[in-house]
Amino acid sequence: MTERRSFPPRAGWPGGARVALSIVVNVEEGAEYSLTRGDPHNEKVDDTQERLEGVADVCMESHYAYGLHAGFRRVMDVLGAFGVRATFSSCGRAVAESPWLAALPAEAGHEVSAHGWRWEKHAAMGEEEERGNIARTVSAIEAACGRRPSGWHTRSSASLNTRRLLMEHGGFVYDSDAYDDDLPYPLTVAGRQHIVLPYAFDTNDMRFRAGGGFVFADDFSRYCIAAFDRLYEEGATAPRMLSIGLHLRAIGRPARIGGLVSLLRHVTRHHGVWVARRIDIARHWRQVLGLPAMDDPWGPIA
Repeated sequence: MTERRSFPPRAGWPGGARVALSIVVNVEEGAEYSLTRGDPHNEKVDDTQERLEGVADVCMESHYAYGLHAGFRRVMDVLGAFGVRATFSSCGRAVAESPWLAALPAEAGHEVSAHGWRWEKHAAMGEEEERGNIARTVSAIEAACGRRPSGWHTRSSASLNTRRLLMEHGGFVYDSDAYDDDLPYPLTVAGRQHIVLPYAFDTNDMRFRAGGGFVFADDFSRYCIAAFDRLYEEGATAPRMLSIGLHLRAIGRPARIGGLVSLLRHVTRHHGVWVARRIDIARHWRQVLGLPAMDDPWGPIA
């Protein structure tokens, strides 16, 4: 186990902002399990909850493909309209199949981070398999956008080896494999200081799935705005961070995208909000803690 260090109680965000807002766009289309792609079984998790055994599931594949055909452009257009720079957390196989999923966001000033090779858990993955998946994911992203990823996030649970393997591979400034705070924090991993940026499953469009509680666009926006308003109030005395999770095939639906518009309209009306890519947040936190700067291909936005 790694030991967590306390953070400076008055550590602040650039410009005295109360809240650092991180928009994370999960890019998974093409990385889902699929017999037609040579996987041992089909994907079973999306808006539909079904598993076909032994035959291709063209229905499930079509649900994921919506993110490619319509969701991607819709999300990019909304982010661009508000001048928001996000982190595109991207599965390696999705990028290998459709390199523009990484190339276009990178060209637009967004960060492209790593979300595993396939859209899968790492909890029970063997060490050599996991090491290979990390390397393949990095290579796919670097080939698509000319820069290696500096951040990592595992679907569901990471393994007990994941952080150490990320450090051994090199180039990773942060990971988001935690859900335990409203601020980043450092961990000592393999003898070096590593930054953890906690993620969130509640302020996340994954809750549009059956039983998740979100049905209409304003279910998403009202919940996320409530989280923002509370953290903004607390931010008057101590900094806070809010992560918003998006998926191309989820928030990109025409009846849902308005929830993102409403959220960004609300947030951008407030002073003292730093809407930032996760790499920018991690870089700033290293500076706050007095940690040495790391080689980072995702330099500050000009």
